[in-house]
Amino acid sequence: MDQRYRDAVDLIKTAILQSQYEAARSVNEKQLMLYYGIGKYISLNSRNGFWGQGAIDNISEQLTRELPGLRGFSARNIRNMRTFYEEWTVLDNDKMNNDNLAVATAKFEYECELAIWQSQLPKLEGFPIEEFLAISFTNHILIISKVKEYEKRIFYIKRCATEHLSVEQLKQSIAEDDYLHQGRLSNNFSKAVNPSLQAFKAINTFKDEYLLDFINVEEIDVRDAADIDEKVVENSIVNNVKNFILTFGKDFAFVSSQYHLDAFGEDQYIDLLFFNRELNCLVAVELKRGKFKTSYLGQLQGYLSVLDGFEKKTHENPAIGLILCKDMNKSFVDYVIQDYSKPMGVATYKTSRDMSEELRKALPNIEELKRLLDTEN
Repeated sequence: MDQRYRDAVDLIKTAILQSQYEAARSVNEKQLMLYYGIGKYISLNSRNGFWGQGAIDNISEQLTRELPGLRGFSARNIRNMRTFYEEWTVLDNDKMNNDNLAVATAKFEYECELAIWQSQLPKLEGFPIEEFLAISFTNHILIISKVKEYEKRIFYIKRCATEHLSVEQLKQSIAEDDYLHQGRLSNNFSKAVNPSLQAFKAINTFKDEYLLDFINVEEIDVRDAADIDEKVVENSIVNNVKNFILTFGKDFAFVSSQYHLDAFGEDQYIDLLFFNRELNCLVAVELKRGKFKTSYLGQLQGYLSVLDGFEKKTHENPAIGLILCKDMNKSFVDYVIQDYSKPMGVATYKTSRDMSEELRKALPNIEELKRLLDTEN
């Protein structure tokens, strides 16, 4: 075996064994540190032709022979480590040129230690160090491969960490472009929700568009035209409530469909009622398959008044309402919704039939999502 490869194998093997020893204390963080250090070492030695062709494949094969049962060090994953380092070289203040390979080798073990993260990451203003170290290497690679803009990467890193997204859930979030839709909901929260921190949370809880891929609009038959579409959507959501909550966020708990309000002798029914743990409030969802109408806001405001007056617990915050419709003029909705006193938002939704073929292929199969949810539960 080429001595250069032999040296590389010995060095990487030592780092692996040291990292495994420390893994019991901080498994994920130590793994990321290890992979970042290996990625840097691989990058500095492979990109300039110092090792020659086939080096990574040879190193991977030799590591497998010398550490039987070793996982995560296929040639492909070692290349992922190199990508991980190269995509986050902004984190590394000690960028070395091609003349410093000996220094890079000498410093390799050190750079697998916590010091590189603690001393360098906090220097990046606003960089979410805790979230970065909290998510898996697999999710990091997925974000790097699918998302190129820095701000978007930070968004998905934070979301992965706070919502504990699996790989499939992260794929769906990226495919649906949650970065674009988050925080853009047409709403009056800044006016109707107090304090301002609660309003900020509410704005970032809801998106301006949702993918309800499990709704089968073909189920529409000849029934009362006034509520045909809403019933189809509602029944689809109730039958797939786990998927709906996955779309909305894990802090939502399903209360009921067609929730009965009985106040002052008036019978009213909310299409879907949820409770959000983060916002500590009831969330009423009204479904409208057609285009937005201003009358929907008045109807929802009435529901919220009754919820606050007759259903809300003393420790809970005032209820929030959400109208889900198939289409809307966002500028118009943004204007008229400000005249209402109860906190409400208006979002659109679509199904896979409304999506491009490219986007449909990027999303995980709905049966696979069900299987993953059943497995997690």
